[in-house]
Amino acid sequence: MGVWIDTDMGFDDIAAILVVGQSEFEIDGVSLVFGNTPLPQVRINAAGAASAFGWTFPIHTGRAMPVLGKLETAQAILGETGIPTSGRSLQQAAALAESDAFAALCRWLERKGQHRILALGPLTNIAAVALARPDLAARITELVWMGGGVTSGNHTASAEFNALADPEALSIVIAHGLPLRMVDLDLCRKVLAWPEDAEPVRNAGGANAELIADMFSGYIRIGTSRGRPAMAIYDPTAAVAFVTPDVVSFRPARIDVELQGALTRGRTVVETRATHTSFNAQYAADIDADMARVIILAALVNEARK
Repeated sequence: MGVWIDTDMGFDDIAAILVVGQSEFEIDGVSLVFGNTPLPQVRINAAGAASAFGWTFPIHTGRAMPVLGKLETAQAILGETGIPTSGRSLQQAAALAESDAFAALCRWLERKGQHRILALGPLTNIAAVALARPDLAARITELVWMGGGVTSGNHTASAEFNALADPEALSIVIAHGLPLRMVDLDLCRKVLAWPEDAEPVRNAGGANAELIADMFSGYIRIGTSRGRPAMAIYDPTAAVAFVTPDVVSFRPARIDVELQGALTRGRTVVETRATHTSFNAQYAADIDADMARVIILAALVNEARK
């Protein structure tokens, strides 16, 4: 079965793609969106990753700006390239061919069959389809999104980054009734990578072992440099929920997003009481964190063996 991935192409996005790529699902296409960095750097990262890992699925260029407001990136945390490293980095590769993500998504949605999407960044590309082609957006079978926070945020006290970067896009997705399944900060923070987890990757012996291990170590250092013993593995956890749903427990909820307020914009509000509202989405309420770690680390080691 073919699936689609929408991504802002940082290291955890790459790891998430590896999780999906080593599952039973075929990746029909990938769309790029601003987020970790501005879109031009996202394209550079995608070209480098495709070259390094031999990706043959088509990669399409999506939205460079949010629906409203200024560009927000995570470069203050992730650095200029959006991929911190302890050594080796993705090498410069031939630029991606120009290919419009909106048109590609529409063509894919016109095909018969299931249309499952894993979204790992701001939801701007998906919102564009919902606004311009609601008939095709209605054919999305499942939209698993790494974003939001049931209790709090990370980019601000209220908002998780992917929600804050384009809250209007999230609001559009919700308003159009797309089958949203939110894998939020709280859930992802149950799945941790520790500094020693990079060593099996480094010792795997393949051509990309050092590269993957260095990027993995750089990613883990985001947490340890801030006094934490480990780092949450955000996007790959959403990928596990996408390809191995029995590892994650989803529950129905009413999900809305705050669009106003300097301190509240981008906050996701999750109401789980059926007595108080009608449900419009699902959120990941629990996960077998040990199994998720096994799946994610195995994907990295398997790639590093090649």
